Amino acid sequence: MRILRKAAALAAALIALTSLSGCLSLGWFGARTPHECMTRVMYFESNRSSEEGMLAVGTVVMNRMYAKGYPNDVCGVVGQKNQFASGVLSRPMSEARSMQRAAHIAHQVLNGARHPGVGNAMFFHTAGLTFPYRNMHYVLVAGGNAFYERR
Repeated sequence: MRILRKAAALAAALIALTSLSGCLSLGWFGARTPHECMTRVMYFESNRSSEEGMLAVGTVVMNRMYAKGYPNDVCGVVGQKNQFASGVLSRPMSEARSMQRAAHIAHQVLNGARHPGVGNAMFFHTAGLTFPYRNMHYVLVAGGNAFYERR
């Protein structure tokens, strides 16, 4: 009985630690899968408006994953501070239809699909915003976002 109580206390402590770190997940001990991270970034960043927009966001994530200076895994890229929507890895996804669409497109991206219009772009922001930078080359507007490369 004493061992069971200790095991339960240990499990509760692990759950609390993963919750504090923002790693709530369906996986064991808060571990996220690349598919879950990709689904979440597409869901929160593409305004849930189009498969084209989700595919473009996924392409940017993959471009970053293979570029120097970025983490070399999907969850590392998506979890980078101040790069994607606030709470992208922890907020609840409440729209079932959009979540299913994002999961479907995430599967395609993780299996090699890319948006041809994104090319090598690694950045995007909300479409309609303008910035005074001269080092941006815009390549596509999709899903409520403008995608660009830095020159």
